[in-house]
Parts: sequence; C-alpha cells; structure tokens
Amino acid sequence: MAFTDTQMRLLKAKLDPRYVRTRNSNGNTLSYVEGWHAIAEANRIFGYEAWDRRTVSASCVWSEAKAGTYRAAYTAKVRITVRAGEVKVVREGSGSCEAAAATAGQAHELALKGAETDATKRALATFGNPFGLALYDREQNGVRQQRRVPEMHAGLWVLRSVAGSSVSTHDTQTAFVAALRREMTEAKDIELLYDLWERNIETLRALHRSSKGEPVIVPKLVAHLRSCAIGLVKQANTPQALEEANVANDPVARRIIDKSALAISEPKRIRCKEHLRYVASQPCVICGRSPSHAHHVRYAQRRGLGIKVSDEFTVPLCATHHQQLHDTTKEREWWQDRKIDPLMIASTLWRESQSRSPDPTQAVDKEPIVSLPQASSTGSSTA
Repeated sequence: MAFTDTQMRLLKAKLDPRYVRTRNSNGNTLSYVEGWHAIAEANRIFGYEAWDRRTVSASCVWSEAKAGTYRAAYTAKVRITVRAGEVKVVREGSGSCEAAAATAGQAHELALKGAETDATKRALATFGNPFGLALYDREQNGVRQQRRVPEMHAGLWVLRSVAGSSVSTHDTQTAFVAALRREMTEAKDIELLYDLWERNIETLRALHRSSKGEPVIVPKLVAHLRSCAIGLVKQANTPQALEEANVANDPVARRIIDKSALAISEPKRIRCKEHLRYVASQPCVICGRSPSHAHHVRYAQRRGLGIKVSDEFTVPLCATHHQQLHDTTKEREWWQDRKIDPLMIASTLWRESQSRSPDPTQAVDKEPIVSLPQASSTGSSTA
C-alpha cells in the first residue's frame, strides 16, 4: 500500500461522534457526516495538495414549478484521485439531491451542489471510517464512544491565573463569578485580561451548561470583559503612552530602533500584495471551491489595535467559510473542529509565493509595525 503508516492509522481510526449528524427520512433516523467535514478530513489525512475531486457527470432527472416554488432533482458522479507517493488511488461515488427554491436557477443550483456533495462523501467513504464509512454499520462500531462531560460539583469551581496555576477554589457559582470579575477588574493590561479569560474558558462553559436557571451569567461576564478591555485601552491613551506611540510611528525612529531585535521583541508584520493575490488564487481549504479570499489567521501573532497579522499568515477561504469564521469568537477552536492547521498551510503558501517572485525582497515590506492592544469582546483583531 502506498499510504504512509500515519495515513493508514488515521484511515483506520474510529469516527469522532462530534461530527455525526442525524435526520429523519420516511420515519427512519439516518446518520451522516457533513460535506465540509469529509473534505477537511481529506485535507488532513491525504495532504492539502495530494488529492483531487472531479465531477464526472451530472444530470437533472426531474423539475417542476408549482405555486411559485421551483423544485429540481439531480444525480451526479464524482471521481476522487489521491496521490500516494508514486501511486494514484482513484475512487468514484454517485449521489443525488432534491431541492426547492423561489427561483428555478436557485433550485437547480442547490440540487446540483447537493448531488455533487453526496457523491463526494460516498467516494471518500470508501477510504475508511473518518469519512463516514462507520455509519453504514447499523451498530456503528466504528464510531468512537462519546465521552461524558463531567459536571462541576461543589468545591470544583477553580479560578486559574494567567500562569495556569490555581488561584482559588469556590464552593458556589456565585463565589466563582465574583472572584473572576474581581481578577478581570484588577488586570494590569489587556494581554493579561484576555489570558485570564482564556485560562478559565472551560470552567465558563461548564458554568453556562449548569446555569439553566440564570443563562445570562456568562453574557454578563462577557460584557464585563468588554468593559475592562475598553478601560485598559483608555489608560493606554495617556500622554506618556501617546508619546511612545508617536515615537513608534516615526519613520526615522523606526529605522533607528528595530523592536524585533530587542530582548522583548515586537512581532514583524510583513505586507505583500503579491502574496495575498497568490493566496486568493488558491481553492478554499475547507470546501475546495473558488474564488477565495486571503484570510489572516488572527491568533498567529499578538493582537494589535486595528492591525492585521503579518500577510505570511494567510490561507484561502471561500466567501461562505470566510464569513462563517469571522462570525465566530473562537477561531482556534473553529480550525481544530475541522482538524486543519492553518498556520502550516499558510507557511507552505508563503514559501511557494516567495519562490515564484523573481526578487521577493522588493515585493515585501518587512518593516516592523508596533502592535497595540485591541478592545473587543472576543480579544481578536479583524482579519
């Protein structure tokens, strides 16, 4: 077999139950995985550029217009080609989909896309459990058993410091919330504030699950986080802070002092329009569709006030997934749920882009940009 040992292990692994969805059909409950997950698994297991998807055939088998609603049904056949070393592994799958919409064009488009997605999933399922093969077994022995989330009992409400060690243990939710609010209020800078929030995020989720009687506890804490962040930014706008910012923005001073060379360095934020165009020319890393946007991975560098991360930390996303990612407040978890490492992809694209440039140093502005803390409820700058 041309697949590596790691790939074989991943292909034989059990399906994560978090990605199993169900729907009712003619009185029966059917289990399935979504199309984006199957494609993300293919990127993870086979490699970003090691497999292709091609629609072999597609046809409309039925359509009608009735009472202002248009309906259409399509069948499609998709071919998956995986390059495993010197060997090409080819699998095919067929799928169908019926869709309804307000216009004929939308109905046909939705039905065609659904049929292609269905065919893609069936072709990928022949490779193993991670793509949904386990769901064809009525007993679903190939699906990993879901772990039970332990409930937070008395004495387990632990408030953690920014260093990760325990600060205090509280017997009640009220005591934990009061202690967390006090720690947030006393945070000396915005980085410590957001670090404190991230250290306690799992406890906050447990708090949200257990606070059915008062579901606004966590939203109130989010509002307090926003208020503290705004206060810290206002403190940064003192005359001394503004003077330091003016020095940092002075071109002469920036040429004299390269803060990336200091003991506590400022991150370099490279700007390269050619690279952004190259990234946007690639297919979406989630669904493989084009055209794409160049998305800046927000957690790749320390947050900055109105400053994007360096252009070298960009990946291609279609308009749908780009908007979906911007709507979430937890970008790192968004990528982890799809089992994709965007920084690894960004690094590969950066190397490819720079190797294509005849003189990369002329196309890239490598001058360091000072990063100031940003006040927001999520702690992330806009990508």
